Amino acid sequence: MKTLIIIPAYNEENSIQSVVQEIQRTVPTVDVLVINDCSTDRTLQRCKSTGIPVLSLPVNLGIGGVVQTGYLYAVENKYDIAVQMDGDGQHNPQMLAALLVPIFSGDADMVIGSRFLSDREKSGNALHLKNRWRKEMPEASFKSTAMRRMGIRFFERWIHVLSGRRITDATSGFRACNRVAMNLFTLDYAKDYPEPEAVMTALRNGLRVVEVPVSMRERQAGVSSIGRLKSIYYMFKVSLAVLVSATKPLHGSRLFGHLEATQGEKGML
Repeated sequence: MKTLIIIPAYNEENSIQSVVQEIQRTVPTVDVLVINDCSTDRTLQRCKSTGIPVLSLPVNLGIGGVVQTGYLYAVENKYDIAVQMDGDGQHNPQMLAALLVPIFSGDADMVIGSRFLSDREKSGNALHLKNRWRKEMPEASFKSTAMRRMGIRFFERWIHVLSGRRITDATSGFRACNRVAMNLFTLDYAKDYPEPEAVMTALRNGLRVVEVPVSMRERQAGVSSIGRLKSIYYMFKVSLAVLVSATKPLHGSRLFGHLEATQGEKGML
């Protein structure tokens, strides 16, 4: 299947080259596209000087706008799968195989790489995949700070209350989508801190969302955009956004009509 790796990038000049090169060495059959969100450092120049495919946005859209741009690009260029990966080196390309298998096998529309699935065997939507990839998992995996883990656990419970589904790592930006999910997100995608809201949007519209256990690493360079004070705003805003997503009208025939119009090959899903 034709696969695109989407890498959102804002001020990642110190890591973007090594991240892309590692992906290309590990999975040479996939295409990579860096989407530069008006970086103020040399991210764009570093991509151009090293031949990395890059799309540079004319205005800063934030992570949601960048990822949605990637999905639009993937749909227009007839990719079967789009994978979102960070530009700071946290996402391990060796985990891509585990992420893609449920889509290759037709068992999922959206796959999320979870840092916590191998620790807590709760998520019935992914247990059938767990043992298959256990041997590929390093002994240690970076799981962020205690405060962030508390926030992730909160979103797990909040999404479960609203949807009946338990997603152990809804904030994970390491995820893969097939054509159905891509088309949904070209129609409906959050602007700020979109990961938990996107999960709720997918579940609300009946997409098959599964998780697979993955290892993650500490960022190679740069700092997180969510500081301690901003984390309070993040929790409030995203909690409300997830609630709104749980009550939105379904896209239904609009989604599949859009899919047929843009792809013309509904039978390949």
